[in-house]
Amino acid sequence: MKDFLSICQILVAVLLVVFILLQQRGTALGSAFGSEGSFYSTQRGLQKKLFLATWVLLVVFIVLALSGILFSK
Repeated sequence: MKDFLSICQILVAVLLVVFILLQQRGTALGSAFGSEGSFYSTQRGLQKKLFLATWVLLVVFIVLALSGILFSK
């Protein structure tokens, strides 16, 4: 059971990293240095679904981490 939880947690972590990297937010290089003039629009379509899927994966990751702690004892 512990091995299964570890494998699931690794898969969810990889997906979480990929989903975070796919999100578009301040793509200009100047935004990395705090420049003004960048704007944020509302999320629509695929961006919104990707944002919601990221939050779902985050919750799943936390649940897996907590269940791993509970089942390890």
